[in-house]
Amino acid sequence: MEPDLFTAAAEERQEKDPAASPLAVRMRPRTLDEVVGQQHLLKPGSPLRRLVGESGGPAGPSSVILWGPPGTGKTTLAYVVSKATDKRFVELSAITAGVKEVRAVIEGARRATGGFGKETVLFLDEIHRFSKAQQDSLLPAVENRWVTLIAATTENPYFSVISPLLSRSLLLTLEPLTDDDLRGLLRRALTDERGLKGAATLPEDTEAHLLRIAGGDARRALTALEAAAGAALDKGEQEIGLQTLEETVDRAAVKYDRDGDQHYDVASALIKSIRGSDVDAALHYLARMIEAGEDPRFIARRLMISASEDIGLADPNALPTAVAAAQAVAMIGFPEAALTLSHATIALALAPKSNAATLAIGAAMEDVRKGLAGPVPPHLRDGHYKGAAKLGHAQGYVYPHDLPEGIAAQQYAPDAINGREYYAPTRHGAEARYADAVEWTRKHLGRKQS
Repeated sequence: MEPDLFTAAAEERQEKDPAASPLAVRMRPRTLDEVVGQQHLLKPGSPLRRLVGESGGPAGPSSVILWGPPGTGKTTLAYVVSKATDKRFVELSAITAGVKEVRAVIEGARRATGGFGKETVLFLDEIHRFSKAQQDSLLPAVENRWVTLIAATTENPYFSVISPLLSRSLLLTLEPLTDDDLRGLLRRALTDERGLKGAATLPEDTEAHLLRIAGGDARRALTALEAAAGAALDKGEQEIGLQTLEETVDRAAVKYDRDGDQHYDVASALIKSIRGSDVDAALHYLARMIEAGEDPRFIARRLMISASEDIGLADPNALPTAVAAAQAVAMIGFPEAALTLSHATIALALAPKSNAATLAIGAAMEDVRKGLAGPVPPHLRDGHYKGAAKLGHAQGYVYPHDLPEGIAAQQYAPDAINGREYYAPTRHGAEARYADAVEWTRKHLGRKQS
């Protein structure tokens, strides 16, 4: 599907009057060398370099899936490809396009290739919004190279893209932009002829807050800068003050340095509030991390650790809840991920607490480090290979399932630590059931009760 008359007219108007376009559009890189961040994808000979014709030939990539958070440059990279290559370029959005539109593009690509020898690059934004049937419609074109597909997604492609399409494409992961990346972009936008042309300045405290609210999203950073600059200039001020920025984006400055001590202080306070079962304090620190632009994956990782470190078997559902939250965060991203993180934080804060699992593995690892290991008892060794019986391996092993109670009173631990007890369950929450189970099993294993 080629651009229609309205799209063409809009593009022509933007070329004649660049100021009519949003700042984020005007500052869009024109070459790969102008792209901010993602240097791991832009090295000489990389797939993207080959895609724009810097090298490649028969070894050039066929199709590419760009996976990354919003504002990291997926659309920008496709735009650069469209400008740098002499291939025919067609753009579709999975939000508005369907199988009919996809088939029209593929048919047009086949005609262009056969009639004019012109290859087609198809940029498909938000591919995760396509159903399985819609994604299936792309397979023949990708497999036969009728089009070079560049697909963009913010969701994990292993969940949102069908396996046949994923296996026929090169997956490139875009990383969130760093503060240094965004800082350079903002400063360029302030002075560049395509940007604000020096009409406004950005003091250090305002820049720091702008970086916080951007959260690694270049589009968000430039949109906020444009709005704040407009507000400042309307007031007759060249300098964009912190208050002007706050009023413009309707978000108070959060004192938080993602790379400094406060990053760890607030993260520590979140976990200690969960450990202390103060759900309200935990939600406060979670909100501070979210508003400061913290990586949601970092928060999710901390919650998974907390689920095992401070809750354990007192609530066996705590870890699955935290893991599910981490998976959901990876798939949906902010702003919706805030709901998932809140869900998990509340569940963990209100769960009964136990650090028995933490103490158990700590004690076991300490003994191993001290050299208390020793050989595996012969009756537990692998007996599946020829000659094992001659070595005495697996001889005398009692199969627990053959016994009425399912427990065989035989030695399992090496001699050096035989009889040691690492797991000391609490009576908190569901762990009381495990405490009863431990007492019962140790008794039937012939252990002396401690």
